[in-house]
Amino acid sequence: MAHVEFTGNTQDLSTDRGYQFKFYCERCGNGYMSSFKASAIGIAASMAQAAGNMLGGIFGRVASGAYEVQRAVGGPEHDAALAAAVEEIRPLFRQCTRCGIWVCEPVCFNKRAGLCERCAPDLDEEIAAAQAEAAREQAQSKAREVDWLKGRKLDEPVTAACRACGVKIGTAKFCPECGTAVGAKATCPACSAELEGNPKFCPECGRKLV
Repeated sequence: MAHVEFTGNTQDLSTDRGYQFKFYCERCGNGYMSSFKASAIGIAASMAQAAGNMLGGIFGRVASGAYEVQRAVGGPEHDAALAAAVEEIRPLFRQCTRCGIWVCEPVCFNKRAGLCERCAPDLDEEIAAAQAEAAREQAQSKAREVDWLKGRKLDEPVTAACRACGVKIGTAKFCPECGTAVGAKATCPACSAELEGNPKFCPECGRKLV
């Protein structure tokens, strides 16, 4: 059998039941899987194994022997299956004559230049990517020019959540949930003592708060 090309980017998924291979693009990593080809010897081994499971004895030994036969003569069958898989998948790939890698033609091959897109990037794609990057940078620059704190008093303390019930307040002056004034200290519901922070028990009367 002649040497099989196009195998450096291949994953062998074959089992004793048959042969299947996955071929990867060496630029983007996309994988293309060949059709599954059943192994005649593997089928025979499976049938013998099934008979051995039901009847035991000599059939079990036949199944084991069939698997050994498969191991012994599976090489040529495996190579033929790989060669067939290569011919099946090859139309989806092109080899770059500049760097030698195999790339998927639909995504990573520049047909106009006759090279992979690593060696000869698609100019339309590069322009589109550059435009998107420039737009992103301009958006960030424009956003920095806006005074997002206009009207906010930064010299006054800001409370993110209501001290009484914990609901988010935002810029409201009173809690939309319980009506507590923003900035007001929470009080114990039993003795009305002012509470600092978020204690679990009232420091005055000992009532459990949470």
